Amino acid sequence: MAKMKLNLVATLVLSVALVLPCIAAAKSVEEKPSGFAMAGDLLIARPLGLAFLAIGTVVYVASLPIALLGGNAKEVGRTLVIEPALETFVRCLGCTRLGRKEKIAK
Repeated sequence: MAKMKLNLVATLVLSVALVLPCIAAAKSVEEKPSGFAMAGDLLIARPLGLAFLAIGTVVYVASLPIALLGGNAKEVGRTLVIEPALETFVRCLGCTRLGRKEKIAK
C-alpha cells in the first residue's frame, strides 16, 4: 500500500514537472469573461479538469509499458496528462482559449 502511494506521488510530481515548461510558454489571452462564466469555470470546469487529469495520469501510467513498446508514449502522455493539465491550470478563469491574462481587466 505504501509503495502504491509512493508511485502515485511520483507520478503527480512528474506530471507537474512536465507541465511547468508549458505554463511558462503560454500565450496571453484577450478575453473578457462574464461573472457567470468565471463562476461556472471555477465550480464546474476546473474540478472536472482536475478529475480528468488524475484519471488520465493513472491511465497513462498503466498504459506506459504498451505505449513504450508501440513507440507513442509522448503522444499518449500529451493527450492523457499534459492537455488536461493545461486546460485546468493555464487557462484564465472563465476564458475559453488556453493562455494567461497579462493585464488585469478594468
